[in-house]
Amino acid sequence: MKKYHLKNLDCAACAAKIEDGLRTLKDVKFVNVSFASLTMTIDADDMEKVKDRIKELEPDVEVEDRDEKQRMISKSELAENKTTIIKAVSGTVLLIAGIVFENQLSNTFFHIAKYALFIIAYLIAGWNVLASAVRNIRRGQVFNEQFLMSVATLGAFAINEMAEAVAVMLFYVVGELFQDVAVGRSRRSIKALLEIKPEYANLKAGSEIRKVSPEEVKIGDIIIVKAGEKVPLDGIVTGGSSFVDTSALSGESVPRKVEEHDEIMAGVINQSGLLTIEVKKRFGESSISRILELVENATSRKAKTENFITTFARYYTPVVVFGALLLAVLPPLLISGQTFSEWIYRALVVLVVSCPCALVISIPLGYFGGVGRASQKGILVKGSNFLDALNQVETVVFDKTGTLTKGEFKVSEVVASSSNGFSKDDILEYAAYAEYNSNHPVAKSILDAFHKNIDHDRIAHTEEISGYGIKAVVDGKEVLVGNDKLLHREDIDHPVCDVDGTVVFVVIDRKYAGYIVISDSLKPDSTETIARLNKRGIRTVMLTGDNENVAQSIAKKLKIDRYYPNLLPEDKVDQIEKLIRNSKRGKVVFVGDGINDAPVIARADVGMAMGALGSDAAIETADVVLMTDSPSKVIDAIDVAAKTRNVVWQNIIFAMGVKAAFIILGIFGIASMWEAVFGDMGVALIAVFNAIRILK
Repeated sequence: MKKYHLKNLDCAACAAKIEDGLRTLKDVKFVNVSFASLTMTIDADDMEKVKDRIKELEPDVEVEDRDEKQRMISKSELAENKTTIIKAVSGTVLLIAGIVFENQLSNTFFHIAKYALFIIAYLIAGWNVLASAVRNIRRGQVFNEQFLMSVATLGAFAINEMAEAVAVMLFYVVGELFQDVAVGRSRRSIKALLEIKPEYANLKAGSEIRKVSPEEVKIGDIIIVKAGEKVPLDGIVTGGSSFVDTSALSGESVPRKVEEHDEIMAGVINQSGLLTIEVKKRFGESSISRILELVENATSRKAKTENFITTFARYYTPVVVFGALLLAVLPPLLISGQTFSEWIYRALVVLVVSCPCALVISIPLGYFGGVGRASQKGILVKGSNFLDALNQVETVVFDKTGTLTKGEFKVSEVVASSSNGFSKDDILEYAAYAEYNSNHPVAKSILDAFHKNIDHDRIAHTEEISGYGIKAVVDGKEVLVGNDKLLHREDIDHPVCDVDGTVVFVVIDRKYAGYIVISDSLKPDSTETIARLNKRGIRTVMLTGDNENVAQSIAKKLKIDRYYPNLLPEDKVDQIEKLIRNSKRGKVVFVGDGINDAPVIARADVGMAMGALGSDAAIETADVVLMTDSPSKVIDAIDVAAKTRNVVWQNIIFAMGVKAAFIILGIFGIASMWEAVFGDMGVALIAVFNAIRILK
């Protein structure tokens, strides 16, 4: 799969035409063309065939390779606009002169000059439109906006409405200019979100500091970040402390303090002190690169509404053309006293106002803006189809640890068995040695509580049993550390099964030694998030591997509708599948912390990875990536999706309503071609600006 920039792609209909045309090629496995970002994402065996096909469909469009430094907007855009402005100004001057000469019909010179001025003005304004229409007809692609405008204006010339023909073409060209400017403004707004990419890194080499490109820095290199500079790569702070602005990544306005040994991500801005950072990821693998890639690739997964509008426009235009033809011919034939010139004029008005460009441009632009707005809030949505899905949420399922709770475990109690002669210190020591090689947060909390150095020679063997715990050999003794299910699995007699809180049981040489109680706390906004979801009528569910007592306690505090305890990772997948099967009308969303939830995230209708920029598995698997660990981001994602849907449907209803009204006015001879072109381009501009509103 590779992404290309499409230079000179100047209309949404052209983008749809290229996409449809490429899908017919056998060598093309996947293709998506986005007018909003001027890009083509394609998986094809033979790119030369692809380029040849694009040249057949749209000769002016050029396929350019994209690298990480390439701009989203064509460099020739300003020059093209200057040319259009010159055409519009010169055409307008000639039109006014032609109208003046039209009033001097008694003079033969003025009569000839009138025709000359109108024809020259028409060709200046509309030559590209006419040429494009002819090229399309030669390729068998008749019904498009260039064809509509050509037929309408040439028809106006034929019935001696030359001034209106020139004016319509001029208004069309000027409208296209404003439309291009509006779309360009939207692209720049999206691009502004992506300008968090650092331009350089201060690489430390011995006593020397060199300014280099972030792509040149390797893992393990040391970089210096001064106050006011962007952090160029992911790494660990090895010297200094500072406050960093993370708003570009997370949408959070409150600066975060970083000190030695803290992780730091590319794209954040160092606000105060000098930081020394050891690089842990190359630039292409850094958090900032992933964000840029996710936002730009979001247009490759289209919402159903986008696909519907593209299909609708494909059939709508031929229907309008044939309808206008019948309108021009039938009334004069069937109604006495009616003239062909009058009804041809009315048919031409209908043709002008019926152009579907307002819908074809503004709908994808609306979704593009929705994805951009979400990224402003620290939410990466991988496609506009997921924005649609978030408008149909019936159930939100949360993992407990690290999602609703902080996941910051601390040993709060050690309880020794009174019958087997083990002390609290014995239990903590053997548990620490057994858990030494584990990366689990519970293991870290036990090691923190032990407060002593680990003698590696005492550990002979360690085996992690997924969903149960750890089996290790320490000082020649078999040590089991895990949950109650581990004890039952190993057939260990123990006096207690359910204990309030997260509990780690310890067995030494097949003898029950006791247990360690691990405490965890709720995140500050967990209660508010669940309350807001419940208020909206969205069912809330919690899945956890903890026991019944812990799960019940958390669910009761948060007022979660349902909870399922004692779940292994595969059990969570089964539970999600049951919830999806039992869902009556909407989608099931799963929210996890991205560490061990990848299978469940992948199985849900919409999978969300929370605070997961450091987890490659979560970024690859999730449909939505929440860049902070705040549960309230789930509400923000749903709100952005709702706003996007509202704007998209406002555009659809507004465009269709205004066009229907003008078509009726045109049929009854109330609307002129002047008004029709204002109706067409005005609707398109309003719809585009309304789509941009999502970003604000």
